[in-house]
Amino acid sequence: QVQLVESGGGLVQPGGSLRLSCAASGSIFSPDIMSWYRQAPGKQREWVALINSAGTTNYQDSVKGRFTISRDNAKNTVYLQMNSLKPEDTAVYYCNLLRRGRDIWGQGTQVTVSS
Repeated sequence: QVQLVESGGGLVQPGGSLRLSCAASGSIFSPDIMSWYRQAPGKQREWVALINSAGTTNYQDSVKGRFTISRDNAKNTVYLQMNSLKPEDTAVYYCNLLRRGRDIWGQGTQVTVSS
């Protein structure tokens, strides 16, 4: 079974940028749907961005124009470029792989946006 490990989180000032990476221990296949989710303290986990098998991307309205999801199947890695970060973006960010109806989750990486 493929395993996912997120990295790249940290502390950044408002308006700053971070790039999150999600590395798979196994292969990421083109049919796999890759997503990023996030969960702030006291809140439910929410969907942030998705990239499907065709490379089509979708974003939560609050991050549209600021975040970019991409994938490199050859490197078995998915990325989330986060620009113009806001304090409300503070959360644990999780990578998700959907394969044949089954969800696989990473352990998450903390992103804190603060002055």
